[in-house]
Amino acid sequence: MERKDQNSTVTGDKMMGMDRLPVSIIGLGNMGSALAEAFVKAGHKTTVWNRSAVKATPLVAMGAVHADTIEDAVSASPLVITCLTTYDATIQTMEPAGVGLAGRTLVSLNSGTPSGARKMAAWAIGHGARFLDGAVKNVPSAVGKPDTLLYYSGDKATFDEHVATLTVLGGDTDYLGGEPDLAKLYEFAVGGTLLPALIGFFQGAALVTARGLQASSLVPYSIKWLEMIGSVLPIFAEEIDAGDYTKPASSVGIFHETIAYDLEIGEETNIDVTWHAPMHDLLRRAVATGHRDHSISSLVELLRKSERLE
Repeated sequence: MERKDQNSTVTGDKMMGMDRLPVSIIGLGNMGSALAEAFVKAGHKTTVWNRSAVKATPLVAMGAVHADTIEDAVSASPLVITCLTTYDATIQTMEPAGVGLAGRTLVSLNSGTPSGARKMAAWAIGHGARFLDGAVKNVPSAVGKPDTLLYYSGDKATFDEHVATLTVLGGDTDYLGGEPDLAKLYEFAVGGTLLPALIGFFQGAALVTARGLQASSLVPYSIKWLEMIGSVLPIFAEEIDAGDYTKPASSVGIFHETIAYDLEIGEETNIDVTWHAPMHDLLRRAVATGHRDHSISSLVELLRKSERLE
C-alpha cells in the first residue's frame, strides 16, 4: 500500500501554478456535489452532470460547467469520476456514454461490494477506459481537507498519473493495490466499526438524557474512550495475524461476564438494549468453544467461515 499526501513529489497531473486537469463529475448527491466543489475551488475545469439538472445550479454558480447529456460530460474531460448509489446504477447511467470512455480514466466513488467493483472494472476496461475504484472515508463536508482519507485500487500507473488531481479531494490519499476491488474490501472492513460505535454512543445518550443530563456531556469522555480503543487495535491485529490469543490483555471471559450488566442496565433505566443480543450470542459461543481465557480478538475465529467471502 502506498500513501500520498499534499507534500508528496508527484508526476503526471500539473498542479500549483500550472495547468490543472479537466475533470467531469457524474452524480450530484451530497457527496458528488462536494467532490465537484473541491475541484472547482482548486481551479480545475469541472464539468458536472446529474439526472436531475437542478442539482447542478449551485455548482454552475461557482464556476462549474453543466453538461446537457452524459455523453457531453464524458467527452469534456480525460478524468471522469462517478458518485452514484450503486455499481449497477453507475453502469446503467454510463452505458449511453460507454463508447466515449475509450482512452479516458474512470474513477468510481460510489457505494457497493467488492464483487460490484470487479463488475464495474470489467465494464470500464471493456469500453477502453482505465479504471480506479475508490472510497471517501469521511462526510461530504470534509472533502478537500488535508486530513481527509480516500483510498483507491486498480491500475498503479493510472493512480500515479492522477494522484495529484485526486489529492484535491483529500490530503490523506492512499493506494491499496492493483486488484480493483480492494478499495471496497477495505471500505467494508473499516466501515464495520461505524454503526456499532454510533449506536453505543446513542445508548449512552439515552442513559444520561433520561436522568436530565445533556448528551453533550458525554462527548469528551466518549472521544477519550475511542482514542483508547484506537490505541489497542495494533495489539489485537498482531494477535490475529499471528493466530495466537493466549496472552490476553482483555479476555473473552471478562466481556462475557458483563452480559448480565448490559441486561440489568436496560431494565434499570428502561433503555432498549436488545441490539446487544448478537454480540452476546457471539461471546457465549466463544466461551462454549473454549475461548474464555483467550484474548477478545479471538472472536475473529468465530466470524470467519470456511468459504472465502466474496
